[in-house]
Amino acid sequence: MSRDDEIFREALVGKKIPILTLDNQWHKLFTQTGDNAEIHRLEEQVNDLLKRQGKLNTEIKSLNVYKKQIMNEIVSIMELPDSPAKEKKMTENKQEIEETNRKIDDYNDELLELPKQIDDANFNLMLATMNVCYKKIKQNVKNIDEINKWIADFRGKLKHQILAKQQMEIYNDELYSYMHAIFGAEVIEMFDMKYNPKNVLNKNKDGV
Repeated sequence: MSRDDEIFREALVGKKIPILTLDNQWHKLFTQTGDNAEIHRLEEQVNDLLKRQGKLNTEIKSLNVYKKQIMNEIVSIMELPDSPAKEKKMTENKQEIEETNRKIDDYNDELLELPKQIDDANFNLMLATMNVCYKKIKQNVKNIDEINKWIADFRGKLKHQILAKQQMEIYNDELYSYMHAIFGAEVIEMFDMKYNPKNVLNKNKDGV
């Protein structure tokens, strides 16, 4: 048993755990965490025990109905005149009742054991569930830290690029103003210096 399993087991002691395979939230959780062979194995174990419990209860009800029918038949036969056929039928019915009672007792004995078996299987499923969730959370935390680092680095680079862009725009503005003051508008136009800082800034803001 791993250290994590020991911690999870101690955390679950005394807690009322719902039957996980009957819990929609649990099923929803494991459609998001991906396929897991251990979870599926333990899930089937819990479900098999639940199915067995349901089948035994159904069998006991059916046997009690059958037993009542036999008892009614015995009452009817008792009213008949004595005969070998009556004795034979009475013996057969008594044997049927004894066999039915034996089956009911066996099923009831098994039913007494099933709740603990279901709880144990469900407990193991919960341990496996916590283990999978814990590993997923740890991996997500690692990924989140890496993404946060990437975002911080990107923000730093973006800030640097924005400052560099602004500095180049200011420098271009200053160069244009200087050249315009020295050479004049006519000379600027002569050399085809059709630069308008405000238009360029607007274009950069619009992403054009």
